[in-house]
Amino acid sequence: MSNVGMIIEERPANIGNFMVGRLLPFKGKRMVGPYIFIDHMGPTKMNDHENLDVAPHPHIGLSTLTYLFEGSIMHRDSLGTEIEIHPGAVNWMTAGKGIVHSERTPEYLRHSEKSMHGLQIWVALPKENEYMAPTFTHVEANDIPYWEDGDVTYRLVAGEAFGKKSPVPVYSKQFFLEIHSLSTQTLNIGQHLFGESGLYILEGSVEIEGNTYGPKQILVAKNATLCEFVIHENTTVFIFGGEPFPEERFIYWNFVASTRERIEEAKQLWLDQKFGQVPGETTFVPLPPDYGAKPASSQPSA
Repeated sequence: MSNVGMIIEERPANIGNFMVGRLLPFKGKRMVGPYIFIDHMGPTKMNDHENLDVAPHPHIGLSTLTYLFEGSIMHRDSLGTEIEIHPGAVNWMTAGKGIVHSERTPEYLRHSEKSMHGLQIWVALPKENEYMAPTFTHVEANDIPYWEDGDVTYRLVAGEAFGKKSPVPVYSKQFFLEIHSLSTQTLNIGQHLFGESGLYILEGSVEIEGNTYGPKQILVAKNATLCEFVIHENTTVFIFGGEPFPEERFIYWNFVASTRERIEEAKQLWLDQKFGQVPGETTFVPLPPDYGAKPASSQPSA
């Protein structure tokens, strides 16, 4: 019996002036462990008058994980944080009860040709952390756990796996692991995983039970502890997931919560502009049309 429970294809989505490939949420599988949202940005080239400009917008009930392969983003938030992220580093912003941030091309790059490629990820917070004070952590690339096993390299971007722990301050049991192989070989890593797991193919291909899968796909395992696959040469994949929550999650725009009431509260706060301001910013993204708080899953995750 196959351990591939679902295949999720990347779909185009517009985040303002930038197109991305959306992976999560997906109609048939809204979350993998605590991971509730994944966008693949690029790869794209921008000319001397094209820039990434995501104006100030709010979040609640989640942590954002920004991870770049190419390019640079200037992050600013209502805590007063202003920091540029480069490839391999991690921006980890925990919204808790509420935070506002913007993401833009740094000023020194705005009038030159540039590239952009990376992942934008949301990790839902446990119910007991939904009203925590917001925080921001930047982790440099050199501080991310890295190790090699023959032709295979591993980076533990967030969480715990393989007896190692990332310095990214997560709030639930989870893992986000980058694997790159220079040669074709079989990997059996299920004994290092737990909860639910998904495998995202960034480049190259993998083979599972005689079937070959390529880029821009997430394969969701039926059982994380049975994670075994053939990784082909020059392939990069991400393994992510962890323990699912016992409660359902609702998602509306940039808000994630365990109740619809919390979503409604956040919507009103943003309409009243009571989330806080991002220093140096004068614009903001308005609340979108009200389609209601959608369940992040059709039933509780566990």
